[in-house]
Amino acid sequence: MATGILGATVMPHAIFLHSSLTQHRVVVHEPRLLRRLFHFEIVDVTLAMGLAGLVNAAMLIMAASTFFRAGLTEVATIEEAHRTLEPLLGRASIWVFAVSLLASGLSSSTVGTMAGQVMMQGFLHRRIPVWVRRLVTMLPSLVVIAVGLEPTRTLVISQVVLSFGLPFAVIPLIYFTSRGELMGPLVNHRVTTAVASVVAALIVSLNIYLLSQVLGG
Repeated sequence: MATGILGATVMPHAIFLHSSLTQHRVVVHEPRLLRRLFHFEIVDVTLAMGLAGLVNAAMLIMAASTFFRAGLTEVATIEEAHRTLEPLLGRASIWVFAVSLLASGLSSSTVGTMAGQVMMQGFLHRRIPVWVRRLVTMLPSLVVIAVGLEPTRTLVISQVVLSFGLPFAVIPLIYFTSRGELMGPLVNHRVTTAVASVVAALIVSLNIYLLSQVLGG
């Protein structure tokens, strides 16, 4: 579950998308202006990720307080949460829950589709038709529905898979941003590189530990 939360919060494909969305917003070349722009980008990312963190925390706190107050400590699936909300908070709560879940899925699909296009254009220099991108994005969820897989477990597994993809995005990111010939005046400080390397090592260790637990039975 911890690995799934990590993959859901720091999505590897979002790293490429965020970079693409910000690098063409304001284009400057002077070192002084580059540093100033970089500080504004830090504020931008901090506010965006901070707000997302507050929303995630609010959902966890609300769910925990609602079910714990009623003595329901075994609610572990989306279906159970949906059925249990109505007697606790009224019929409107299940509609709010459903709409929120739908909005979350649509926003995640949007991010995945846009990030896939950014990576295809950046690494392979290929453009994919919009309808193909939409089909590829929606196909896994349609397969899950058609086969009848358990939604909550499938969701957790998908986020764990995202976590396994994190090292392949984070490690090159740390390597490239620590090279002065690539970054110029915005090259990472040695302390930043060291801290980021420790974080990357923790992510890799967590993934290896999880794999060893699964393969070991």
